[in-house]
Amino acid sequence: MSPSISRRHLLRTAGATAVASAAGALADSSPAGAAVPPRVAGIGVSASPFALGQVRLTESRWLDNQNRTRAYLHFVDTDRLLYNFRANHGLSTGGAAANGGWDAPAFPFRTHVQGHFLTAWAQLYAVTGDTTCRDKALHMVAELARCQANNDAAGFSAGYLSGYPESEFTALEERTLDNGNVPYYTIHKTLTGLLDVWRLIGSVQARDVLLALAGWVDRRTGRLSRGQMQTMLQTEFGGMNTVLTDLYLQSGDARWLTVARRFDHAAVFDPLAAGQDRLDGLHANTQVPKWIGAAREYEATGTTRYRDIATNAWNACVGTHTYAIGGNSQAEHFRAPNAIAAYLKQDTCESCNTFNMLALTRELFTLDPDRAALFDFYEQAWLNQMIGQQDPADSHGHVTYFTPLEPGARRGVGPAWGGGTWSTDYDSFWCCQGTGLEMHTRLMDSVYFHSDTTLVVNLFVPSVLSWPQRGITVTQTTSFPVGDTTTLRISGDATGTWAMRIRIPGWTSGATVAVNGETQEIATTPGSYATVTRSWAAGDTVTVRLPMRVVLRAAADDPSVVAVTYGPTVLSGDYGDRSLGSLPVLDASSVARTGSGSLAFTAVADGSTVGLGPFHDAHGHNYTVYWKRAGSSAAAGSVTSQPGAR
Repeated sequence: MSPSISRRHLLRTAGATAVASAAGALADSSPAGAAVPPRVAGIGVSASPFALGQVRLTESRWLDNQNRTRAYLHFVDTDRLLYNFRANHGLSTGGAAANGGWDAPAFPFRTHVQGHFLTAWAQLYAVTGDTTCRDKALHMVAELARCQANNDAAGFSAGYLSGYPESEFTALEERTLDNGNVPYYTIHKTLTGLLDVWRLIGSVQARDVLLALAGWVDRRTGRLSRGQMQTMLQTEFGGMNTVLTDLYLQSGDARWLTVARRFDHAAVFDPLAAGQDRLDGLHANTQVPKWIGAAREYEATGTTRYRDIATNAWNACVGTHTYAIGGNSQAEHFRAPNAIAAYLKQDTCESCNTFNMLALTRELFTLDPDRAALFDFYEQAWLNQMIGQQDPADSHGHVTYFTPLEPGARRGVGPAWGGGTWSTDYDSFWCCQGTGLEMHTRLMDSVYFHSDTTLVVNLFVPSVLSWPQRGITVTQTTSFPVGDTTTLRISGDATGTWAMRIRIPGWTSGATVAVNGETQEIATTPGSYATVTRSWAAGDTVTVRLPMRVVLRAAADDPSVVAVTYGPTVLSGDYGDRSLGSLPVLDASSVARTGSGSLAFTAVADGSTVGLGPFHDAHGHNYTVYWKRAGSSAAAGSVTSQPGAR
């Protein structure tokens, strides 16, 4: 979303009663019992993620991030989040204070963030069984139902639900909307939040509110011609094709698939279907949710064109528009292919965009689980940008909008309006704050995947997997990425023969896999999967070693501009409070690790020694991610030079 408006032109008592009523409609009090399975299986799906709640994080930076977000989700006042909905639908705000930032009463697309809260509460309940989060979600759903039920009195059509008048949609359709609102963007967030409360918590009331709002979308868009619809799609609409396709898959009602396909944006889809990269100049995060929708539409229909659109979009974005940390875009826009060094600015790598690229990657992996490059990228962005997106010094886990890559940049410093500053409790509510809530309540959702007879290990993070279908638990223990080894111990009733496939990242060489201390004679080709097939027993331990080395990754538009990586980790220079007017000139041969217990390095740049460390830990000081490489000869010592925009 854009930080610039000009550019993009009940009382608590009643609420508590409503929550109690909604809770009574749940399928079960436990997360596993409450979850509602989808009615339609996806076409072409060869691997599936485990359900939230089957994987839990153990002590690590990832768990710390989750816990800080959990604290904020407990803290936030649900009635403040309901202020604009209640006011717009003619109900009392109950004395609640209004929010600021992007949820202020006069902000054009107010009430976009509430859907993110619904999703985050539902996810955390599914992951941990947190009943506080469940009850907050149910309270909000009950109040949204009251708002929706008052539509006649408010002068709105049946099913409508938003924080601004329905007339905004008339203006959108007539192309006279000039106040910066993006109405379907906000509707998408509300639909998705309601869907997640239905499918993860089992709330029948959330389902009913969702279906009523989706029915309103159907009636509203069904009266438009294809030409009118395509013209309207020039205004950002989030992932409407995604959530409506998901509603079809969840409910089995083909009506929603028909509505979803009305949101297929031909001006974006047609070039991508032909394998053309026409991203230059496009508002980046307007596009990525459409691509996720294309992947989901393939799973719903089997139409290969959708799969091609999603795959070609991923290839273009990751291959030629992605910075070393895994993010993309500058000032929220794609630039020309391979334009990296030319756009090292304060407003690079919008967090929403990276979050959505991770979602797209996850979808594509379910369709092509042999393609290890998908999770090489996922790891790159998940580790280097998204973990560091959150402020570890903030008990509420607030996040940045952009991740600056200019020399001498600092996280949390930048323009307050959707810039580099940290989000706040009640005065920000940017899109990236919303996706941050989702990100840090599902950090574990792609560590493991499975088919009927295969376990796939994609990420190396301390975690415990419960796989009741096979009667086993898998415990992963690791100091990765500080250390290069991870262990996976199997417990439970582990009888039977099945395969474990372990990602061997493209950045390693000489990887080994051992079972119970015995090295396996299996292929460990970088950028592939190593497969161990055996009759497993409780107590079996798999040890994976992924050797790391320092690699310089050159920007495609200027090979003298490089980022320093160690294994999957981008290393940044620590410049304290010092300002940098240009990229420091790095003596590549001087990069050296200073100890095995941390990812601490030193190097010589501009003739002086500078400390380097993991970029995800670059907090509270000025840093540089990119460097000017001294000379043009090959780097000495252990440093390897590698071309490419990433």
